[in-house]
Amino acid sequence: MPTSQVKPFAIPKLLVWEAYRRVAANKGAPGVDGQDLEEFEADLGNNLYKIWNRMCSGSYFPPPVRAVEIPKPHSPGVRVLGVPTIADRIAQTVAAMFLEPLVEPRFHQDSYGYRPGRSQLDALAACRQRCWKYDWIIDLDVQKFFDSVPWDLIVRAVRAVTDCPWVLLYVKRWLAAPLQYPDGTLVQRDKGTPQGSAVSPVLANLFMHFAFDMWMTRNHPDCPFERYADDGVVHCRSRRRAEELLAAIAARMSEVGLRLHPEKTRVVYCKDGKRRGEHEYISFTFLGFTFRPRKARNGKDGSYFVSFLPAMSTEALAAKSGELRKMRIHRRTNLNLDDLAGWLNPIVAGWMAYYGRFYRTAMDPLLRRINAYLMRWAGKKYRRRLRAHRRFWRWWTGLLERQPGLFAHWKWVRAYN
Repeated sequence: MPTSQVKPFAIPKLLVWEAYRRVAANKGAPGVDGQDLEEFEADLGNNLYKIWNRMCSGSYFPPPVRAVEIPKPHSPGVRVLGVPTIADRIAQTVAAMFLEPLVEPRFHQDSYGYRPGRSQLDALAACRQRCWKYDWIIDLDVQKFFDSVPWDLIVRAVRAVTDCPWVLLYVKRWLAAPLQYPDGTLVQRDKGTPQGSAVSPVLANLFMHFAFDMWMTRNHPDCPFERYADDGVVHCRSRRRAEELLAAIAARMSEVGLRLHPEKTRVVYCKDGKRRGEHEYISFTFLGFTFRPRKARNGKDGSYFVSFLPAMSTEALAAKSGELRKMRIHRRTNLNLDDLAGWLNPIVAGWMAYYGRFYRTAMDPLLRRINAYLMRWAGKKYRRRLRAHRRFWRWWTGLLERQPGLFAHWKWVRAYN
């Protein structure tokens, strides 16, 4: 091959193709160029070749990342999400796929975020079990992690697992890509890695692996933890141990350029019916679930006792209620019952699968609200037929008898509630 055609970086074309398949499966919104997946696929071969060719030659430079405000998943409020272009998402996925087999064997067993075969529910289940064994926890909240994480330490973490020159080159370029806001304003950054980019999850996990997980394992092996990205819970035997460890963690975060949130980070007592002590804080929220003393039933004799248990948080309940309100179910009178169920059921079943995993009755207000919207929908859809109150209720209860499984939530909340 002529010297002019020799590429400095050897990146398999198959890796680019597999990266495209991942991006296509996830779909997602367009980036700053406005190109959606369908447009990209209209000239798929040429577009993938350009990505591969530029990455192999070292001439790939990422475009700005589109800044989008999105609702927080488990609480009210918004966070800024970075949306790369389709092509940049594929290029980032190439690097992420290269790094994954190198970092996965290294990662701590109690790191759950953005990892294959691990989920938020796994982290919650482990946390629940440990709260029964350990009396105290530290509720950790790293303030603005994705906006604050230092670039030099991210690159050092990547270099600790690979010396591959193209990975290091492009990680530096992706970190430095500016954010572009809807009005066209470009914001240059000197730290942080945008949430929403394809390579950010593995970079964030790799950073926290060295900054927190391994530090805890070396220095505080008596205190197990669950970490999901920048959110974590640490378990301790005593209040004194928890307070000492919290101070040590705060110092460690300062060493690596981060800061614990002063209001959201705290020591919590896992109070239940057998733990008689008192403390200012006896509840905490982790991944959309609030852990606190709750009434539980003994499966052997049916008696009740107080246990320290997770349930859907009031913040998550308010956030999902807001989503429900924006769906305008009662105005979808262009749909018939089957269409309405086909649209709603995947969404509601997803909420039930997650928030109903622990103490599912905490979801009842949300599910009953769905019924209220369905009743309003029926009243509008069949206005003439169901105008009379008695006729409406006869139709509603008859619907439950005829099709008790029509809506996913009816198996948990009775349809006439």
